[in-house]
Amino acid sequence: MTLKKTLTIAGSDTSGGAGIQADLKTFQEHGVYGMTALTTVVTMDPNNHWHHNVHPLSIDTLEAQLETVLSVGIDAMKTGMLGTVEIIELAAKKIDQFGLDKVVIDPVMVCKGEDEVLNPETTDAMREHLLQRATVVTPNLFEAGQLAQTGPIKTIDGMKEAAKKIHDLGAKNVIIKGGKQLEHDKALDLFYDGKEFTLLEEEKVETSYNHGAGCTFAAAITSNLANGQDVKEAVQNAKKFVTAAIKHGFKLNEYVGPVMHGAYNRFEK
Repeated sequence: MTLKKTLTIAGSDTSGGAGIQADLKTFQEHGVYGMTALTTVVTMDPNNHWHHNVHPLSIDTLEAQLETVLSVGIDAMKTGMLGTVEIIELAAKKIDQFGLDKVVIDPVMVCKGEDEVLNPETTDAMREHLLQRATVVTPNLFEAGQLAQTGPIKTIDGMKEAAKKIHDLGAKNVIIKGGKQLEHDKALDLFYDGKEFTLLEEEKVETSYNHGAGCTFAAAITSNLANGQDVKEAVQNAKKFVTAAIKHGFKLNEYVGPVMHGAYNRFEK
């Protein structure tokens, strides 16, 4: 049996709920073979309220990882925490060099539990180098506002405005994650393909155990694209997958609760 191959360019979440750990678990649940190019290692300080510390890897180490994976060949890829302009430029260069055409950009700007943008200049680099190469980009409300330069987004109309602006920057498809943060009675995301808007709705899950949800969603889309689904179908099925993961999230310690990456296949399918 031959598996479809996927790549994640992302950071390592030492606690296991997000980052490449979430991506690999999600890839496995979708029956694809996941490979990684690590940008950073994120640790959490148990003696300082789980404060996140980011430990970047060298650009040469990242490039060596990318050369390893891309020499094998991949069917789809995603990005997560990139962290610096130099890393974003390298990712864009490799996408072009290897003619990668199923590219999911998850524009990670902050660590879960932190509210400080990792490196503000990377937003401009994403706008300039990554959006035009994205098959689909998956910002949350904060990230969409930053990419579209609209400011805070609180309504569906605001999501539509941001989606149009992000599409105009070159992204072929945009999915803005409203989730439970939006002022709506459902957990709502907005999909835009440049022609029409589609609202994706699921019941809101009242939980704080949602660490890794964004990474899991983007990795599920990547897996679905690798497995031959069209973009809209890939996004719709990823929404079901991550909703189950959130529904069955659990407490890891007093600071964090991750989603359960295998919940859809175990309980919902």
